[in-house]
Amino acid sequence: MKNRRSFIRKAFLTSGTLSLAKFFSHSVAEDVADAIQTVNQLSVEKAVQDEALWARIRQAYTTSNQIINLNNGGVSPQPKVVQAAANRYYTYANEAPSYYMWRILDQGREPLRSKLAHLAGAEPDEIAINRNTTEAINNVIFGLNLNKGDEVVLTKYDYPNMINAWKQRERRDGIKLVWLDFDIPMEDNQAVVDKFRNAITSRTKVFHITHMINWTGHIMPAKELCSLAAEHTIYSIVDGAHTFAHLNFKISDLGCDFYGTSLHKWLCAPFGTGMLYINKNKIGDVWPLLAAPEGQEDNIRKFENIGTRSFAIEQAISSAIDFHLAIGADKKEARLNYLKNYWVNQVKDMAKVNLYSSQEPENTCALFNFGIEGMDAGPVHNALFSTHKVHTSPIKWEQVNGPRVTPHVYTSLYELDRLVEAIDLVAKS
Repeated sequence: MKNRRSFIRKAFLTSGTLSLAKFFSHSVAEDVADAIQTVNQLSVEKAVQDEALWARIRQAYTTSNQIINLNNGGVSPQPKVVQAAANRYYTYANEAPSYYMWRILDQGREPLRSKLAHLAGAEPDEIAINRNTTEAINNVIFGLNLNKGDEVVLTKYDYPNMINAWKQRERRDGIKLVWLDFDIPMEDNQAVVDKFRNAITSRTKVFHITHMINWTGHIMPAKELCSLAAEHTIYSIVDGAHTFAHLNFKISDLGCDFYGTSLHKWLCAPFGTGMLYINKNKIGDVWPLLAAPEGQEDNIRKFENIGTRSFAIEQAISSAIDFHLAIGADKKEARLNYLKNYWVNQVKDMAKVNLYSSQEPENTCALFNFGIEGMDAGPVHNALFSTHKVHTSPIKWEQVNGPRVTPHVYTSLYELDRLVEAIDLVAKS
């Protein structure tokens, strides 16, 4: 423990990838480092409730003084160390782009691949670095060999970009999409598994599984669904846009064939960074969206042939991983869950307030959706912003009709109190 504390302190205060001293005062940098050290010393229960500690960690972010940002599920802000790393690499590359990008920074991809693989609980040769979940999952959707009449089981609450991709394959190739629907809020995960099981036929080839429903934050029983798929020799594709670096798990825990995520969400990596995992035994089953040279059929790197990329933001992913690990995945998930419970418990019994997300502890974490009777999501979202400058994400999709609220580790209880006040005012109006 002493060595870990020493490492964290040195990393934050010296010239390493986590150095804070370069972009704000040494005293603030030291305070953030000490706060993270203290978080690591405390039990999970004590750490998540220590507001003074999280207020000090908040200094690592460039938070707005004008709005209360509770839409971190869309894109999360980067800690200052990540911003600084991206800017540093960008400036460096501009000295002689064709040399520094292709001959120097490009050499950092393999160490980064290994670092991401370690965080994901996977092998480096199962990880491709790309720009977002849509790119990752679309590689699989369009790359699998499916024939006319083959069936894909998916739900009406999957993400639109994935739904549209499958619909295009339906129009182009004549595959059959089997749609599952659920009552909202979703409470019974066994019922979810049963619906997938009952949808299986002799033509079923793919389960498309959204690990966390982006509309409501519901955590789908991905491990059980992947196991069910494996029993029937069905491909399992997991959309992990909202779970990676949000929930404390390893991709290998799920037993999935394919997993895609956006690193600019909960990991707080630079905007436009993502990751694709493919089980090493399934890499050869997928054609890349953008053609790769011959000989890469079983090589995960065939999914990285996108031409010129932003080497600066790619390399800055490493600093985001460092920051995430410094706090600790267990403490981070627990804090996010604590923040969700803090505001939800204050509004759940308010008149006219509807909850579209489950309150069962195993079913949600930071991401949660509520609505107000007689109002659509847009007007509620606008009213929250006009009364208290609370920024959320208005969701009107299937049975869901309300703002989505997503705090992050830098969110204060003061800000959540303002959210509660705003909801109360809007509900009474």
